[in-house]
Amino acid sequence: MKNAIPDSLKVTIARNLDQVVMAMTLRGVIYLGEQFAPYSEEYDGNDLVGAAHLIAWRGAEPVGVLRLRFFADFAKVERAAVLRQFRRYGVMRVLMQEAQRYSARRGYRKMLGHAQLNRVKYWRTHGFRIRAERPEFGFSDYKYVEIERDLVPPANAITMDADPMVVIRPDGDWDRPGPFDLSLARMQEEGGERKPEEAA
Repeated sequence: MKNAIPDSLKVTIARNLDQVVMAMTLRGVIYLGEQFAPYSEEYDGNDLVGAAHLIAWRGAEPVGVLRLRFFADFAKVERAAVLRQFRRYGVMRVLMQEAQRYSARRGYRKMLGHAQLNRVKYWRTHGFRIRAERPEFGFSDYKYVEIERDLVPPANAITMDADPMVVIRPDGDWDRPGPFDLSLARMQEEGGERKPEEAA
């Protein structure tokens, strides 16, 4: 089937500036190009501060994005977007599953979102419910409601008691050795820790 998403659809976390720009560009195609959002509202100052950008890939091509921001006791899902030609192939489902898994692994128990009124039914398919005690509100020419979802952190959630080598690994890639794990081998080869250089 033409444009079918293969089993190899994957989601990664943006780890460098090029990938963050890639995520922002994909969002621009959808939010600026299709919804005519003002530039200053789409690029709101939150992309480089306490945010993670998830990118869905079809092979080597990025096809969807989702931004997560992290607060003291909840993660907030934002800026979810899939290129038009890939919207019928479950890309958003895979992005949302990864956003929930990733947030739970970070130890979060709640996820918050803002749903356009005509999209609430869709968000319910991802386990969200309306925060009934909260009123509707509007921004960027649309009406919204707050939605939330409970998360269950796994047994290996990242906490202050996690292995220190796990905590310093690249965010979201906690199960694979990172750059500092490799330094352990160097320390063993060199016979222990480096001695501080004596002042001249």
